Amino acid sequence: MTRNTQRRGLWWRLAVLGSTLVAGVTLAGLGAAQVTFTQLKLAGQTVQSIQLYGAEYASETVLGRVLRITRDDRVVTVTGFGHTLLLPLDEDQQRATTDFNTVQLDTTRRRARTATLVNGNLYLPLDTLAAGLGATYANGAFTIAPAQLLGVSSRAGKDSDRLVLDLSRDVEVIDEQRGSGVVLTLRDLSGQARRYTTRGAFVPSAEVARVGSDLTVTVPLPASDGYRLYKVVRDTGVRVVLDAGPGIPRSSPELLTRVTRPLIVLDPARVPGVGRDVTLDVARRAAELLTKAGWRVQVTRDPGSALSLEDTLKLARQSDVFLALDLGRFPNSARSGVTVYEQTGRASAQIINDIRAGQTLPYGTLVVAGTGSSRRLGDLLRGELKGGGVTAKQESTSRVLTLGEAPQAALLLELGWANNATDLANLGVDSRLKIMADAVARSVATYLTARANNNANVSATTPEARP
Repeated sequence: MTRNTQRRGLWWRLAVLGSTLVAGVTLAGLGAAQVTFTQLKLAGQTVQSIQLYGAEYASETVLGRVLRITRDDRVVTVTGFGHTLLLPLDEDQQRATTDFNTVQLDTTRRRARTATLVNGNLYLPLDTLAAGLGATYANGAFTIAPAQLLGVSSRAGKDSDRLVLDLSRDVEVIDEQRGSGVVLTLRDLSGQARRYTTRGAFVPSAEVARVGSDLTVTVPLPASDGYRLYKVVRDTGVRVVLDAGPGIPRSSPELLTRVTRPLIVLDPARVPGVGRDVTLDVARRAAELLTKAGWRVQVTRDPGSALSLEDTLKLARQSDVFLALDLGRFPNSARSGVTVYEQTGRASAQIINDIRAGQTLPYGTLVVAGTGSSRRLGDLLRGELKGGGVTAKQESTSRVLTLGEAPQAALLLELGWANNATDLANLGVDSRLKIMADAVARSVATYLTARANNNANVSATTPEARP
């Protein structure tokens, strides 16, 4: 190697090093590309770009803030705003900046500048990207039009209905089933908040609301129906399509039945020697009200038979609400009145203790509720009783085995005292038992509906809140 060659090589390395440090430096060398560092307004932010043989390019790192860019061998795939672009990777920088290359913009092929490497880094041509993404481009400015909700339409079907949202361009869409409806959240979308009425039997309406910079679309959905969400990319924008109805199978994980079909267990104790079987009477009335409203209820006994302790404990472990009904009966006790008890202390199941201590696992809150769940249900129950003219005390207990096995909300409702004449007289009045049963049914339904509505990103369908 001659001394002149060595000097030229050293000059080139210094020039490349300097270009990475100082914006606006032009690289020029024997056989080297013409590169100038410039600034670009990209989606409202100032970033760095380069001029390469008179064409403006931006790096994969910069563009990755707004686009998804992947590289497979000699082809670069760019996805974003509802479009997919395929650009060959041409390492000949001068040739890459001409229209000698063929690129694919969605389903259309055309001649355009393509991707190349600069100092080993991937760079993409801004004019080609703008043409494929529907953006506005001028030298130094790459503008993405704001996403807008252009219209809402619907179509009624035999076993499912369709709701169509027309958008000016693609946005992120998150679907959640909350309570008795589906909520779509469309990120960074502008549009008019209003209520749309359809002619469909399964999707009767859609409520569009604004939440910050997002739009939400809430659609009622019957408890047994499923839904499917997908996008259709068109030349004029993107369509978000929601199909819902009994003709579409539900696809929730089995574990989510704790929200979609919660199990209510009523466990009336048998109290001999008091005449009327008041605990069973209240349990059966409450179960009838809840069942008519669409809830799944199991009563652990009837007048002639009862589940074994082991079967009752098994139901308690599967329950979302476990409510024991009993009468106080300590010998020679002077106590009286109605009391709602919450269980205290450690549970017998280690998983319950672990989750309540803060350990996380997938859908853990659907398996084990926090200790506040029983308190919320207890507050609701005492409130409903008070509304019926019955005052109930609140206490804690650690003596009820079934309550300790229940992973979700669990209470003991003491209807009165077996050795208190006033309590027994009150419980002999039919209207008093009706108040008790109504309070049980209303509080349980309200609690489960609120729980379903608070479970975001999971399938959650429930009947009406109040039977």
